[in-house]
Amino acid sequence: MEFILQPWPWYVAGPLIALIMFLLIFMGKQFGMSSNLRTICTMCGADEKASFFDFNWRAQKWNLIVIVGAAIGGFIAMNFLTADPAVAINPETVTTLQGLGFDSAGEAYLPDELYSLEALTDWKALSILIIGGLLIGFGARWAGGCTSGHAISGLSNLQLPSLIAVTGFFIGGLVMVHLLFPLIF
Repeated sequence: MEFILQPWPWYVAGPLIALIMFLLIFMGKQFGMSSNLRTICTMCGADEKASFFDFNWRAQKWNLIVIVGAAIGGFIAMNFLTADPAVAINPETVTTLQGLGFDSAGEAYLPDELYSLEALTDWKALSILIIGGLLIGFGARWAGGCTSGHAISGLSNLQLPSLIAVTGFFIGGLVMVHLLFPLIF
């Protein structure tokens, strides 16, 4: 029972991801979360407004299972397989984040200062979420996919554009955390 309430170690989770990727490659499919958003937008009629959404979404509807699985799996993991919902992070990082105004650092999975209902009334938190969402959407479109698509599916297919995109994602993350994040907060 104790094993179930702990994060799965890399030697369990890694081979499971590799198995899923092998099956997808074997079936000629590619995985990615941003492609699901494109499929949903096309299903809702976005193909009438922009040519980017003009494709046969029915060929991609199998990938919508990923969204359902992520939501159900996340719910099960959070509510039934997790002893403590807080992310185990370095105490120095907790101190730094608390110094920046994130009092829930080390105690919650997501910072309440950005992801609570009260944050929707704070102009700074709301603008960070909106601008961040737009930048992520723009970046995923410009890179031709999201982090999960490039890092998991693209790299397993040995695609050079995915290697370049993943390198850019990591550099962008480092720049954000070490240079921009302290300026914003």
